[in-house]
Amino acid sequence: MLAGFFSSVEFQMSLLLFVALGGYLIASKINQSAIIGVIFAGLLIGPSVLGLITYTDFVRSIAQLGAVILLFVIGLEFKMLDIFKWKYALIAFIGVVIPWIGGYGVAKLFGYDLAAAVFIGTALTATSVAITANVLREMGKLQSDVAKAIIGAAVIDDILGLLFLSTSAQIASSSISFLSIAWIFLKAIAFVILGSVFGAIYLSKFIRKIDNSKYAMKYPEIVFIFAMMIAFLYALIAESIGLSGIIGGFIAGVSLEGVMVKHGKSYKEGAEYLQIIFASIFFISLGILTDIHALTWGVLLFLIVITLMAIVTKLFGCYIPAKLSGLSHKDAFAVGFGMTPRGEVAMIVALIGLNAGLIQQDIYVSIVFMSLITTIITPIVLRKWFFKIPVKKSIF
Repeated sequence: MLAGFFSSVEFQMSLLLFVALGGYLIASKINQSAIIGVIFAGLLIGPSVLGLITYTDFVRSIAQLGAVILLFVIGLEFKMLDIFKWKYALIAFIGVVIPWIGGYGVAKLFGYDLAAAVFIGTALTATSVAITANVLREMGKLQSDVAKAIIGAAVIDDILGLLFLSTSAQIASSSISFLSIAWIFLKAIAFVILGSVFGAIYLSKFIRKIDNSKYAMKYPEIVFIFAMMIAFLYALIAESIGLSGIIGGFIAGVSLEGVMVKHGKSYKEGAEYLQIIFASIFFISLGILTDIHALTWGVLLFLIVITLMAIVTKLFGCYIPAKLSGLSHKDAFAVGFGMTPRGEVAMIVALIGLNAGLIQQDIYVSIVFMSLITTIITPIVLRKWFFKIPVKKSIF
């Protein structure tokens, strides 16, 4: 009976939030990013230490919900033309190709077969935009050139990562279809462009119209409800075409940037309160997903090499085009480090490869730990070396 109580949804949700917010408070006390504190809190209550919670479908679903809301809030800070620029596409492209080559090369050096090498390379192409975006938000740097370059490139990175994942699966199965790859690319680009334009022209006007209606005057929360419906609609569409739902949430936020409400409740303020709760679960889930008991001496050397390769290739793969695009030496390196965290994206790629039988447990464990390490070091590097300012005192 007691075991059933601990496994109930209510208990797990309460424990997740309690520990996540506690991790934030501890991180603030020692002047670290909230992300670090919350991830370590996840390690504490997850399989690595106490084993109170495992990475179930419930945890995954709530975590992804938090990521969508977080990126919606981040998107509200950006104008569409600030982030969709050719130079950011160049950063994303080179920052995907070089890590893929590096990951593939390391896998072949360790004697893995073609299918495994292809998937390892694909895992290294990933960038978790939610991680770096939140760090920049903590520091009040979302409007900097570095932030615009990182987030603009990360959105395109997600599209390119989708193409690499599709291509990798086809290479592994020895059946490449350039038509299907082109179709995936066209769908993704069309969604980003059309979704942004349609949202900025029509949905923003719709929100203003709702705000000026008698209905909003009577029920002020109605504006917030419609705004969140748009965010989740965009996330739904993004998922349906193979993109991450968080990209949909971000595009929705960009579409509604600058819309001022007079009568209804501010949807920006409401979304920020929501993401305080759900984004905490997203970050703590990264710690829960990692089980240190799965790490053996046999895979430790591969983990060290693949982690170093993940950092170096993404760092210099993004630094070079960022420097060529006009950023200073320091800002270009900040872009490189900002694109380093693999987070949940690489973990998902690894899980796809494991379930398909294309990689084995040792590779899966290595990629998960590589993702965790790159996620943890990014806030430290950005705060200590590039932006030497105190963390903004907000939970997420």
